[in-house]
Amino acid sequence: MKRATCVRLLAGLALMSLPAMAQQQDFSKVEIKVIPAAGNIYMLEGAGGNIGVSAGSDGILIIDDQFAPLAEKIRAALKGINQGKLKFVLNTHFHADHTGGNPDFGTEATIVAQDNVRKRLAAGSDIHGLKTPPMTGPGLPVVTFQDSVTVYFNGEEIRVIHYPHGHTDGDSVIFFTKSNVVHMGDDFFAGRFPFVDLESGGSVQGVTAGVEKVLAQIPADAKVIPGHGPLSTVNDLKAYHHMLVATTAIVQKQIKAKKTLAQIKAAGLPAEWKEWGSGFIKTDDWIETIYNSLTQKMPDHPVNTKHH
Repeated sequence: MKRATCVRLLAGLALMSLPAMAQQQDFSKVEIKVIPAAGNIYMLEGAGGNIGVSAGSDGILIIDDQFAPLAEKIRAALKGINQGKLKFVLNTHFHADHTGGNPDFGTEATIVAQDNVRKRLAAGSDIHGLKTPPMTGPGLPVVTFQDSVTVYFNGEEIRVIHYPHGHTDGDSVIFFTKSNVVHMGDDFFAGRFPFVDLESGGSVQGVTAGVEKVLAQIPADAKVIPGHGPLSTVNDLKAYHHMLVATTAIVQKQIKAKKTLAQIKAAGLPAEWKEWGSGFIKTDDWIETIYNSLTQKMPDHPVNTKHH
């Protein structure tokens, strides 16, 4: 994918990898909206990735924490739900719109993430020219895992499962087993083509495989929190999976026919997928992502499903 295109996509996603860029963004008008999901689980919408919240007698657990300048607004929203202490922060992956608040919240809570999340945060990153310096101190996860970890909190078993080479190489999906809620992180963009970070170990094939595995195990009435987009249903996740499979097959067929990327873009996708390209990832961008993902060799890293 061309650098200019990727920089635009990342800016549109509000990854804001450079702290200076995050500071330049006007967060003063961002409102943190609290949306009940099910049981004692909530979703917070603001700027960046959706935050999941477990609030109960044990206190508060959050999934992701958006950007550092929003920390006080997030705290206020949490206090409106529950007066208990923040005990855990679970990071779904390393991107700055999901981990920007780590240095702030890490002073009071235990941060948990997959091994690769800590490694990428500690090393810093350069995603097509957007640089993040190494994260240090309380911002780094202090508990990491390779395949899965379970947190027993607020009366339920919370399963954190790593799905390799999806949105990145460190993605986790969180299952609230009692509340019947699943937080997908950026393996799920509700109703829109997703950003897949191929440069950070992600792949369209991995996203598709991970979503398929999740669909095979969650109840039909589960609530699904996407990384970006509104609170969703299992049917919404099924529609997303269908899109992944169908659009990948179209590009794959063109590749086998020896078509160039330019030719595949010119042909486009069927009209049924037009609305999916109305977000910041346009149809051409998605075609290019699929093309690049299919034509590069991805590491063989099987998913551990024994604890599902």
